[in-house]
Amino acid sequence: MAAIAPAPLAPSEALSLFERTRHRTTNLTERLRPEDMMLQSMEDASPAKWHLAHTTWFFEEFILKPRLPDYVSPDDRFAFLFNSYYTQAGPRHARDRRGMVSRPDCAEVAGYRAHVDEALAGLLSSNRDDADDIAGLVELGCHHEMQHQELLVTDLLHGLSFNPLLPAYRDPEPLPVTSEVPLTFTRHDGGLVEIGYDGKGFAYDCEQPRHPVFAPAFDIAERPVTNRDWIDFMEDDGYGDARHWLMEGHAVATRESWEHPLYWWQQDGEWWTFTLRGAQPLALDAPVVHVSYYEAEAFARWAGARLPTEVEHELAFRDTPINGNFLDHGQLRPMPGQGVWGDVWEWTASPFTPYPGFRPPEGALGEYNGKFMVNQMVLRGGSCATARDQMRPTYRTFFYPHQRWQMMGLRLARDV
Repeated sequence: MAAIAPAPLAPSEALSLFERTRHRTTNLTERLRPEDMMLQSMEDASPAKWHLAHTTWFFEEFILKPRLPDYVSPDDRFAFLFNSYYTQAGPRHARDRRGMVSRPDCAEVAGYRAHVDEALAGLLSSNRDDADDIAGLVELGCHHEMQHQELLVTDLLHGLSFNPLLPAYRDPEPLPVTSEVPLTFTRHDGGLVEIGYDGKGFAYDCEQPRHPVFAPAFDIAERPVTNRDWIDFMEDDGYGDARHWLMEGHAVATRESWEHPLYWWQQDGEWWTFTLRGAQPLALDAPVVHVSYYEAEAFARWAGARLPTEVEHELAFRDTPINGNFLDHGQLRPMPGQGVWGDVWEWTASPFTPYPGFRPPEGALGEYNGKFMVNQMVLRGGSCATARDQMRPTYRTFFYPHQRWQMMGLRLARDV
């Protein structure tokens, strides 16, 4: 069960991925005003300006500085300001105070990005003996930046939600009129199966090593839980009836006064929600989004079902082509009538723990995933804020069970 090293991209391929990734980030922020770029609404969220600088620091810290002895940073203090949690990379600014860093301003951060982009492009274009190693690190850095693209837009949504004017990040567009899709299930036989990274394309260390597991037969829903389903849950006192809830989950829901998903409110007898396209009437047949693991687990119990494990999710959908509503499509909200990929990350019943035989890499990059393998739950499937380049059947994202600000939804499963 040794970990598989992915085949590295050629330097020219890595450069193409780098340019495409950096361009996507720039597009995400080009309409923002400097005031928007400073929003930090909670410790879990970071300002858009910080995301721009941190992803740039990542390339500088882990590629340019070690590989180019003559490289000079625009400002050595940026390493302190824009490190996130890499303790081996040195001290860092407090996470909950990133929104207080008004300087460097947006123009200086844009200059920092341009400086690093030029240096990295030159490095990838040079003829070096370690070109393959550099290309592999650039690929990792690009996937890291894709994760921050998702965080950038969801952090911004959370920040904008506190503005009583409910400003739209993108122009509002009406959603299609839809009709209810019955909830049906597909049976899977299970058995002894292998899950995890198979050596094709990029993968994070936490997706390895590939290993055998036994999965009992199970049924899994053919569509995610929708807003229409969730309203039925609420109208049946789903939030108030403690019988459906884990004890800890009900305590959190009571303490936080949860009565509906994040960003919902009722107006003139109709449910509305705040989105990256502004305030909109709830699309009844779109996947429910912005619910915690605790809420998802309670809904599943109420529905006479359960959440799938990550093994079941991977087994059920690994052969399903990865087409869906991703960040690249620009919808920035879950859409009705979609498949398993995109729209919303789907909570699983699986804790984020290491696969058998997992070993983190040496050095600061070994902190990327391994140090977070406790008290968090795995989600699968990607969302409308996930870059398509990043999605694969083995991809494991993870969050704490109380968190709601990401594009989080659910799909039901049942025992056979």
